[in-house]
Amino acid sequence: MPLSEQEQRLLEEMERSLYHNDADFVASVGTPHGRPKVRTVVVGILIAILGVAVIVTGVVLRLPIVGIAGFVLMFVGVLMAISSPRRGAAAPAPAEPTHQRASFMDRMNERWDKRQDGHEE
Repeated sequence: MPLSEQEQRLLEEMERSLYHNDADFVASVGTPHGRPKVRTVVVGILIAILGVAVIVTGVVLRLPIVGIAGFVLMFVGVLMAISSPRRGAAAPAPAEPTHQRASFMDRMNERWDKRQDGHEE
């Protein structure tokens, strides 16, 4: 079922507003800054497999500490395999530290005030 002309205009307006007002949010949820390196993914998978082997060894030897160590090793391997690369990411904008210092509620209140001022004019 296609959208009506009014619904399409409203959707386009909402999208423009999102890009205009929440550029930081769009940048953070947009396309990733880089692809994960194949080497990092392979090493992460190998570490995860090694962790599973250590877990099995811990169960066979009936040593819980070995099993726990295996779980931690497996967890680290999975995180390494699925994490996005830190290098090559875009440098943070100069205004970003200001946003990080402000609390979430402060930013929301500031946006609310801006929107209220815009509607009164």
